Amino acid sequence: MATHKTRMLIIGSGPAGLSAAIYGARAGLEPIVVQGLQPGGQLTITTDVENYPGFRDVVQGPWLMQEMEAQAVHVGTRMLWDTIVSVDLSGPPFRAIGDGGDIYEGETLVIATGAQAKWLGVPGEVEFGGKGVSACATCDGFFYRGRKVVVIGGGNTAVEEALYLTNHSPDVTVIHRRDSFRAEKILQDRLFAHPAVKVLWNKAVVRFVGDLGGGGLTGVEVRDTVSGAESLVPTDGAFVAIGHAPATELFKDKLAVDSSGYLAVEPGTPKTAIPGVFACGDVMDHIYRQAVTAAGTGCMAALDAERFLATREFAALQKASA
Repeated sequence: MATHKTRMLIIGSGPAGLSAAIYGARAGLEPIVVQGLQPGGQLTITTDVENYPGFRDVVQGPWLMQEMEAQAVHVGTRMLWDTIVSVDLSGPPFRAIGDGGDIYEGETLVIATGAQAKWLGVPGEVEFGGKGVSACATCDGFFYRGRKVVVIGGGNTAVEEALYLTNHSPDVTVIHRRDSFRAEKILQDRLFAHPAVKVLWNKAVVRFVGDLGGGGLTGVEVRDTVSGAESLVPTDGAFVAIGHAPATELFKDKLAVDSSGYLAVEPGTPKTAIPGVFACGDVMDHIYRQAVTAAGTGCMAALDAERFLATREFAALQKASA
């Protein structure tokens, strides 16, 4: 067991955490990034990335995260492979304990633990991931221009995804296991009024089907929740939109969360209610959930952490000279 000390401790290594690390390292804070169970975050399980600024051609998600990590290390970040199992936010310094017993202490703490899309857990969902099944219309809808798509879900996320997909597809079907949506009425009104959208009520997805050898997804099998009858819905793409789960378990009863379960921050900033503790990326953002916005909030967290330290040090100097 060892103790690792730093001026900026970052938990999470997706675009938010690595962007915070890059800015923090350039400010001389010698950040430590504890990478967690999924080093690189959600982009490491994404294939084609076509909307990250700076790349004219499609790039691969894992490659993009490798480049971000390499840049962070190049400017002075320490990347440590560990999974944090508990935190003490009574500092500074703030303390985090790894599953092997190592202790990490930071004069500031940047939380970038992200969020995970909720999945249905039915056959074919994993196998067709990146081959027709997605959990992000904004990320992948572009690949289905002029093609038939389905959206699975009944809340705000599903309705918003369906409406977004009408920018690319002339044939959008929403599959919902109940006979009414949970989404806000204004969103429902927009959906029902759109000529490119139809809804299949009382249908539960049973499995995703297609050709794993190269053809990709060809359809979604559904079961009528009233009659029990099964049928096939032909489609080129399926978007699972049943919500996201932010990775906030470490901070339960330690930091406030908003109405959607994401870490609460001061509006327009990554500042939590505890001075010196910042949250960035998908763990605090239930609206945009994009790599580029996560990176932006990571930058904000590092800049605010640097200002926090500078203010604290200035106050200490003034106290010492009084």
